[in-house]
Amino acid sequence: MYSEFKEFKNYPRPEEVDKWVESIWKMANSIKYDVEVLSDNGFSFNFGIRHVKNEFTYVKFKPEGMDEFYGYWQPVMSGPAPLLIHTPGYGAEISAHPELVSQGYNVLHISPLGYATPSGPDESKQRDNTWPVLADTIISYAEKGYKQWLVNCILAVRWAMAQTEVIENRVSFFGTSQGGGCSLLLGSIFKDKGVRCVAADVPFLTNLPMAKSLRAITYNYEPLCSIDNTDDGWQALGFVDTISHVNRLNCPVLLTAGGKDNICPAEAIKSLSQLLSGTCSYNYFENLEHRYSREFITLLLSWVRMYA
Repeated sequence: MYSEFKEFKNYPRPEEVDKWVESIWKMANSIKYDVEVLSDNGFSFNFGIRHVKNEFTYVKFKPEGMDEFYGYWQPVMSGPAPLLIHTPGYGAEISAHPELVSQGYNVLHISPLGYATPSGPDESKQRDNTWPVLADTIISYAEKGYKQWLVNCILAVRWAMAQTEVIENRVSFFGTSQGGGCSLLLGSIFKDKGVRCVAADVPFLTNLPMAKSLRAITYNYEPLCSIDNTDDGWQALGFVDTISHVNRLNCPVLLTAGGKDNICPAEAIKSLSQLLSGTCSYNYFENLEHRYSREFITLLLSWVRMYA
């Protein structure tokens, strides 16, 4: 694939990635969970945001054997309509998207693993002053961390798909940074299960060996030093590297990259675009840093209008 990066020799083969995805579905199918739609919309004077009653609302997901986590449900006024799933960056923020709802889309923001709540981040879940999802992926050899993160997303998507406002089997994924990378992973996971398109903004978890060689996101590789076998750690990263999912991404994919992004470098994102065989739009912004941008929102609105 990219023989100049020795880490790729440890990456899983396509058939191993398929089995890993199957194991995610098996885990999701085995979990019973309750859902509570919160009546107060999570309003707080600290946040200073209030919506029309029962328009946008928090949803609490309570899976057996896993931590509770939240979604932020933003339905259309009149449906049924397509479903858009937004996933958060590594800061575990919760986002509202009235601009998408006004264009006729249901939007569910998912905050996996209980990192963010209606009253703010749950800092008790941090480790070494950061969220441990990537470290847990490495030290568990891809059996925890992002695997559980993605299982949470499946449970939340299933709930949203069952809502009367939603067109059955018509879901798209979008996000920035970690949210962009995981949107691509969800596009792979939901292959042939209703996925329409993916929009990944400056996506993390993309060609990690190349990103490392460019001295980007080096802090995210520290967990590799805590395990006995670094090669196995790189294999774990390979399961969540979007490069490993190119054969499964059979829906239209929108990618953005920034010339001043020193966290998720444009070169790594461009390399993903060159491997995708289907419809793909790679958008490079020379002066864009690593952030959620107006440029992406403008592209996103056009992308979902064409494909969602």
